[in-house]
Amino acid sequence: MAVFEWSKRMICTCVLVLFVFSFIAETRTSPTALDDPEEVASMVSIIIRNSTERLLMQLRGSPSSCVTGNAIDDCWRCDTNWLNNRKRLAACAIGFGRNTIGGRDGQFYVVTDPSDNDAVNPRAGTLRHAVIQTEPLWIVFQRDMVIQLRQELIMNSYKTIDGRGANVHIANGACITIQNIKHIIIHGLHIHGCRPTGNALVRSTPSHFGWRGMADGDAVSIFGSRDVWIDHNSLSNCADGLVDVVMASTAVTISNNDLWHHNEVMLFGHSNSYKGDKVMQVTVAYNHFGEGLGQRMPHCRQGYCHVVNNDYSSGWGIYAIGGSANPTINSEGNRFVADPKRYPYSNQVTKRTSGDKSEWKNWNWRSKGDLFLNGAYFVESGATGANSEAYAKASSDVKAQKSSKVRAITSAAGALICRRNHSKHKFEVENNKQKDISLQASGADGTFELQHFKMV
Repeated sequence: MAVFEWSKRMICTCVLVLFVFSFIAETRTSPTALDDPEEVASMVSIIIRNSTERLLMQLRGSPSSCVTGNAIDDCWRCDTNWLNNRKRLAACAIGFGRNTIGGRDGQFYVVTDPSDNDAVNPRAGTLRHAVIQTEPLWIVFQRDMVIQLRQELIMNSYKTIDGRGANVHIANGACITIQNIKHIIIHGLHIHGCRPTGNALVRSTPSHFGWRGMADGDAVSIFGSRDVWIDHNSLSNCADGLVDVVMASTAVTISNNDLWHHNEVMLFGHSNSYKGDKVMQVTVAYNHFGEGLGQRMPHCRQGYCHVVNNDYSSGWGIYAIGGSANPTINSEGNRFVADPKRYPYSNQVTKRTSGDKSEWKNWNWRSKGDLFLNGAYFVESGATGANSEAYAKASSDVKAQKSSKVRAITSAAGALICRRNHSKHKFEVENNKQKDISLQASGADGTFELQHFKMV
């Protein structure tokens, strides 16, 4: 016990020194003005606490409190056996998409083949073959891979695409379409370089394929769907949007994503005239909006948007949060950092893209507990009072943390980096077959173990 306590003190001291010096170096070299002092102190404290607790947890070999304030990551990331408990992730959704279960109740499907040579008759072992199946599936990847889709990836209901443990890129081709389905989790992918494709036959289920017109080139397109969770992905540089939610889609959460180098980032709502989007409820939480972004972070039409604890760290070319056709926007605990040197006329966070002031003055847009730096500001409208009932439908279950904690809460945004530890388990899997797409059991008790990875 004495040795352990000594080790604990030494670890805490070393981590304290390393992170304080690295953090000071970062703030000194930052191109933006000095951050709020409370924010700096809070982030240093949280980083030190999280790092020491994770190290101590590994030494003890038992669970430990690993609280970051990020409700999703706090739910699963401190489980040292997370790889064999992958489906625990399905219990960690928050916000309007909190009931999403994805492929929780199904078998595992291991993607072994990055090719996409035939959109009508996809080969077993490919991502396209996995996502069209009718039964629930939890889809994982055997190894690192770059998947260049020839046509949009049309998914079927009750699927999880889980990129943890591999470095998976969907790049330089078509991307993901979630259309008229439910219960979808997209986690841990790099999606970039998406471009318009279409005017082709594409399979959507094992028994159906059909003609598809031209797709816009969104990274993730959510169309007429519900119970969707887009979490811990790295998204950039696509032809149209990074995440679009349209045509009466609802119960959607977009969280922990790292987004950069893109103009029109997130569009919620099909058009100003489409009344079906009045039911739309979307939560945008814990995301990092980084370098080179123009607008729509998000842009909301008609529905209800809860924008909570996101980090807008590098300014915005035109605006950050926009809307049209009388949406309700509830902005809580976000960190807005304008960049007046790069974007001298874009300090305003908000923009109404339809109607004049006589119309939009009645739209319910509020800022509650947001942090504004470098001259950023938010123009509120509509109902007054922080607890106004007008925002009830735009308030999901996400409890906003203090905006001074946002940099720490979002510090792991994007696809997580994992490394293999071959000393733990061996990853054994037969090729997926058309009629038998489950992992083959290799344990004496009929269970299997996936290869162990260590989070960094």
